[in-house]
Amino acid sequence: MELIKPNTNFDFVYYLKPAIAFSLALILIGLVSLWYRGGPNYGVDFVGGTVVHVKFTQPTAIADIRQALATTNIAGGTVQDFGQGGNEFLIRLPVAETETEDVAPKVQQGLVSKFGEQAFEVRRIETVGPKVGKDLQRKAILAVAFSALVMGVYVAVRFEPRFGIGAAVALFHDVLITAGALSLMNMEFDLTIIAALLTVTGFSVNDTVIVCDRIRENMRKMRREGLLNIINKSINETLSRTIITNGTAILVVVVLYFLGGEVIHGFAFALLVGFIVGTYSSIYVASPIVLLWEKSGQRA
Repeated sequence: MELIKPNTNFDFVYYLKPAIAFSLALILIGLVSLWYRGGPNYGVDFVGGTVVHVKFTQPTAIADIRQALATTNIAGGTVQDFGQGGNEFLIRLPVAETETEDVAPKVQQGLVSKFGEQAFEVRRIETVGPKVGKDLQRKAILAVAFSALVMGVYVAVRFEPRFGIGAAVALFHDVLITAGALSLMNMEFDLTIIAALLTVTGFSVNDTVIVCDRIRENMRKMRREGLLNIINKSINETLSRTIITNGTAILVVVVLYFLGGEVIHGFAFALLVGFIVGTYSSIYVASPIVLLWEKSGQRA
């Protein structure tokens, strides 16, 4: 099955400079958002504290829940609407409280006194110490960075150094844009988001390897052609495969995002952005690096 005719010749290379400018703009917007918000919106997994997930039988005002927490003398707690029906909430409690005592029973007691035992149910309680949170945060950053770096090294060994550098740059490009999108949406960074970022790196390098392999193959067949034409032809030859493979993956993630529920909403969003950006970067990030490498070698 081919969505793109074999002789189709879209001039992708013609738009390389605007594409690079577009990528830099997206990365800059994401970095500005992270700076403005003081860094990622780390969840309990990375900063420590307690999260109590409660679901009420009827839509409930956040102000009423805050009043219930006020009666328990818990300072610094925040309430976040978690569902679309106005009856599910995440109650976040700061690290200082969890260091001295277990506050979850106090939260339940305050809610019972305000709404009654039958008005709600506690669906989830998560508690992470501050030291464990910082350690997880450090390991998560290293996991994403090393995965992108090692994949770039593999491509460099498997093909050529210029392809490896292109793959590594494309992977860091995908991670930065995905992280920026999460920051713009003010979504929480937790362990599920790290799992999504690692999935994005694996997905992106898969498509990058396909394009790079076709470029290398055509370089052997078309020795009299310039690298610019070879890259353009290679992208066109793999375009049908890219649309079918990546398109089906993106469709699944779209369904997961809209129908998967709030628990995996951030995970699905990160995958959706990462898959789209990963498809784009295989064409307009990894390939230009190969072209720039060739031009720099000729100038030298």
